[in-house]
Formats: sequence, structure tokens, C-alpha cells
Amino acid sequence: MTIPTVEGRRFSVGKYDIIATPMPYSAHMLRYIVFAAGKRIGVTASVPGLADCQFLENPPVIPPLVAFQSTYRPGRPKKGTPPRTNESAHPSPRDELPHHDMNMTLPQSTEER
Repeated sequence: MTIPTVEGRRFSVGKYDIIATPMPYSAHMLRYIVFAAGKRIGVTASVPGLADCQFLENPPVIPPLVAFQSTYRPGRPKKGTPPRTNESAHPSPRDELPHHDMNMTLPQSTEER
């Protein structure tokens, strides 16, 4: 026994001819094949309107993808600004831990690294 499917149909939208055929393995969905002047220009899964048919016939021009665009540099300083230094101008004050009350010996910081 097979599942009953929706029958296909044929209609026109403006100058475009559309043929609706059942999708394989589907009981209710149709595939809409769009023709312009007898030439197939595309297929949709929903009922196409005039704007959809025009989009299929003349899709918009898409600019080529640029892998790395060197003119876009976010977070960079402007040209002519002085270079940054890694040393901070004002060293932050360090609070000494009260380790003399807890009988703990902590290693003292040294300058060698």
C-alpha cells in the first residue's frame, strides 16, 4: 500500500510558467519548476510569486569574496601616532600580605627571572 500523494499542477505567474510536481518520498510537498520562455530557470519548494521568478531569472550580482583585506584593520592605531611602549608609566602599588601573623614563610620576590 502506498501513501496517496498530492497531484501536480501547471499554472502561470506573469510571463513565467510553473509546473508543480510531487517531491519524492513526500505525501504533501510539491516541487515548483519555473520556466521562462520555455527554458528552465530554477526550482523552489514553495509557491513562487512574481518576485521569486524574477530573482531566479536575474539574480543580483554578488561581489567576489576577499580572503584577506589589508585595508580593514580593526584596533590598529592611526597613522602618525607614536608607538606604544610595553612598560607602564605608573607601576601599580603592591599590598604586602600579613604573613608574619600566621607563621607562614612565603618566598620573597627577586629581580632575576
